[in-house]
Amino acid sequence: MSAEWESIFLSLRLAGLVTVMLLVIATPLAWWLARSRDPLRPVVEALTALPLVLPPTVLGFYLLILLNPQSPIGSFWREWTGGSLTFSFAGLVVASIVYSLPFAVQPLQTAFASVGRGQLEAATSLGAGPLDRFLHIVIPHSIRGYITAAVLSFSHTLGEFGIVLMMGGSIPGETRVVSIALFEAVETLDYDTAHTLAAGLILFAFVTLLAVFALNRRFPVHVR
Repeated sequence: MSAEWESIFLSLRLAGLVTVMLLVIATPLAWWLARSRDPLRPVVEALTALPLVLPPTVLGFYLLILLNPQSPIGSFWREWTGGSLTFSFAGLVVASIVYSLPFAVQPLQTAFASVGRGQLEAATSLGAGPLDRFLHIVIPHSIRGYITAAVLSFSHTLGEFGIVLMMGGSIPGETRVVSIALFEAVETLDYDTAHTLAAGLILFAFVTLLAVFALNRRFPVHVR
């Protein structure tokens, strides 16, 4: 397998894993942000959205400090797994989750906020518990939010550069994702490879956006 294909498959593996984990993490957080009246909600909302305005290198720098083998978290990880969180695939997963979190939370928060309270109250009066209400009312009414969150999380993770370079460097088969391969191709004046990788990313971005728009047309917005 060529180095470029190895980078592509590594990127797809990273983006797929991060997307699944983000949907799991973002669901309860987005539900709380959409429904809670806690005074701390604006603070949590701002912290969640922080990666949208912070340079990736800033996040990468502090994650390096937080997760390095000498830190409490990094030391625990090394004792538990025998590996390091920095300059490893596991570190890329953690960094990507942090950096792409708002792309999963915000579409879900918007979708959850659109679910009518009347439907939930009616289900409660019929004896449905919180989990039943969420699984049978909230999720079916929030399919568009889940589709958007999944596509944005996957695409954003696939195109990350700054934070993956800071956290992972360029280790073939471990941290050299497609954005790093593209950067290195340009740096070494290998424009044929750079054009191929860049065109592939553009095509992927167009196809995924086309798919999400087509899927969203099949799931109409539910008005309260």
